[in-house]
Amino acid sequence: MDTPHFQGTSGFLSLFNHLLSLSTVSSANPALDQSNLPVIHLLAEVFEQLGFSCELIPVSDSPKKANLIATYGSGPGGLVLSGHTDTVPFDEALWQLNPLKMTEKDDRLYGLGSSDMKGFFAVVYAALEPLLKQELPFKQPLIILATADEESSMNGARALAKLGKPKARYAVIGEPTGLKPINMHKSIMMETIRIQGQSGHSSNPALGKNALEAMHEVIAALLKFRQQLQAEYQNPHFDVDVPTLNLGAIHGGDNPNRICGHCKLEFDVRLLPGMANDSIREKIRDLVKPIADKYQTEINLAPLFPGIEAFENKDSELVRIAEKLTGHSAMSVAFGTEAPFLQELGMDTIVLGPGSIDLAHQPNEYMAVNQVQPAITIIQDLVKHCCLM
Repeated sequence: MDTPHFQGTSGFLSLFNHLLSLSTVSSANPALDQSNLPVIHLLAEVFEQLGFSCELIPVSDSPKKANLIATYGSGPGGLVLSGHTDTVPFDEALWQLNPLKMTEKDDRLYGLGSSDMKGFFAVVYAALEPLLKQELPFKQPLIILATADEESSMNGARALAKLGKPKARYAVIGEPTGLKPINMHKSIMMETIRIQGQSGHSSNPALGKNALEAMHEVIAALLKFRQQLQAEYQNPHFDVDVPTLNLGAIHGGDNPNRICGHCKLEFDVRLLPGMANDSIREKIRDLVKPIADKYQTEINLAPLFPGIEAFENKDSELVRIAEKLTGHSAMSVAFGTEAPFLQELGMDTIVLGPGSIDLAHQPNEYMAVNQVQPAITIIQDLVKHCCLM
């Protein structure tokens, strides 16, 4: 691919549009899931033009997926600017504009991934292209990290954590935060409980083991457990200051005159910083064991995906720098990010980027134009502070 240079305002808009035009849906549904390689290859080529050394890292067991580590300069320390290359699935019929094209209208840049978060890479490029032309002496490396599958499994970030790279002193994840620094978010657990009973004719309950009745008691136990968690754990930094447990979907049985032989519940848990996913999962397992014994059924608890731990970064130099540059105090958010994985690699990590999460995952997503230049300035200042000083 002959990739043009994306210079100046027109170049920024051109790259923004080019990124959005490459559909990279990530989904647990194989029929909807797409490769992210087109965006990875585009980013590798445009950052190589700026003098970055690029490494493509395939995601194991996913031949159509890869991460990108683009590095400028060398040595220990430095700054990672990180984003994900995938989007959620979309229904084009619900969009008023083409989701796979950047449309500038009413001081907004519309398109799928404009805020969440392909647009961030265009902003980063627009910030670095004039800065690197100055040929300033970099004392610490600058790394652009582009990941796969954030919107589904986070397998891209998980793969990097296992490999132990990239390494830097600081990391900024450009998720849409309205340019306000984020230093904490809740965990994400998505779990399923499957109960295997025994079907039989409903005229005689003794002929079977009713999985739906057992699930009724499981649900009651989960709701009581939720009350206990919320009584024990609170964090005033969050709008919803307690851990949550949401009963999302239930399926069971096949006919009114048949004892329900199988039932499945899917639920979502969001834990506060300081709470561990595995610990809560084990407590739920202990919770359902006596119910399985009572109803003589098999009850299995399993994660729907590996989950994301809660993120917290309190005593942080990067938080203080970002607060000074943005004029905003660090905040918490309800959504999950790849921050725990970068923090696991030893980096001082925050979430900070243009756009609004309120516009993500829905038709007519956009990034407000008035976010672009402030984001460029903040990125340039972060690079100067973390890599040049």
